[in-house]
Amino acid sequence: MTRLLQPVLAGVVTAVVGFASTFAVVLAGLRAVGADQRQAASGLLALCVANGVVAVWLGLRQRVPIIVAWSTPGAALLVATGTVEGGFPAAVGAFAVSGLLLTAAGLFPALGRWIAAIPTPIAGAMLAGVVLDLCVAPVRALAEIPLMAGPVVLTWALLSRFARKWAIPAALLVAVAAIALTGPELGAVDVRPVLEVTVPSWSAQAMVSVALPLFLVTMVSQNVPGMAVLAGYGYRPPLRGILVSTGLASTLGAPLGGHAVNLAAISAALSAGPDADPDPARRWIASVTSGVSMIVLGIGSGLATALVLLSPPLLVEAVAGLALLGALASAIASAVTDPEGREAAAVTFVVTASGLTFLGVGAAFWGLVAGGLMTLLHRRRVNTPRTPPYGEEAVPDGGEEGPDTPQPVRPAGRTG
Repeated sequence: MTRLLQPVLAGVVTAVVGFASTFAVVLAGLRAVGADQRQAASGLLALCVANGVVAVWLGLRQRVPIIVAWSTPGAALLVATGTVEGGFPAAVGAFAVSGLLLTAAGLFPALGRWIAAIPTPIAGAMLAGVVLDLCVAPVRALAEIPLMAGPVVLTWALLSRFARKWAIPAALLVAVAAIALTGPELGAVDVRPVLEVTVPSWSAQAMVSVALPLFLVTMVSQNVPGMAVLAGYGYRPPLRGILVSTGLASTLGAPLGGHAVNLAAISAALSAGPDADPDPARRWIASVTSGVSMIVLGIGSGLATALVLLSPPLLVEAVAGLALLGALASAIASAVTDPEGREAAAVTFVVTASGLTFLGVGAAFWGLVAGGLMTLLHRRRVNTPRTPPYGEEAVPDGGEEGPDTPQPVRPAGRTG
């Protein structure tokens, strides 16, 4: 009986850890681009349902433990970008365009190859610059609200040593307890799940500041390394179907407030590894139960949003920053590994982290442009290993290693 339940429980744990670890980042991102409480709650619910439906569909169809998540780096990008011209409707239009680009990457392999051609140091530096501001929030919180932030950071630090996968969920529970003890009552807040349709609008600024960078960070930081993680455990599903499914789900979820759906990377190991089931052929069950669990968790999106809105904004940012520290570390490592690309990566990082807005376009885009220009100016080819995103060539060859032996993968940010 325990053997039968093992992949089921693995899927449930994957969903709970993924949701609790990063939903605060998602809500912070949606609020940053102009969503009100109902729109943010709707976006979280839409993402949960989209993740769940795609995970169940792909798991049943391909019999592979494919875990689907929202784009945590993408949500951090929204925090860094802030409100765009046209407000939240323009951001929703950008979400939809990003989803269409993800779909196109599946339908037209050349597009995916162009994305994979972005030098790894520049891609890592852009991601590091995007998440940096949130990652320093725990330090600011310790200085400004020490009585609330101190227990949160201490809980995270202890559990990151002894029970790493539960460190962020436990820190979040401590934050909720602090809110309950010191903040306003939840009684006056509507915690029911809500779906709020926002009619998309279109602006050039939103396309350049949100749609294009969101597509790039989702591909580079989520989908490509997500395939590599699956390959490390002996699975090689065709990426084309995954990109088309997640891209369409992103597009359909955009009017409800969802920003992006993609492959999980790091959290995928919870369901793809031997802890999910000794038999690799049965681990797809974890993908299905993870999807169902994510839909159930989405029902609580109204309560999650209410808790975030009732807490001091800096406390929410602190929890989100703790969740993104792993992504920051991986991004910095990928940015500085190759000596040939370090200078261009440094330029990309400082421009992105500056928060610069020029011609109405956000810093992530300009960081990418600046890094690319530095690369061309020095006429050096940044020779860094890249993971081609398509077909069986899209993933590292496992050689003679068994399906349970993880192979080296491209660093990726934490996912939901």
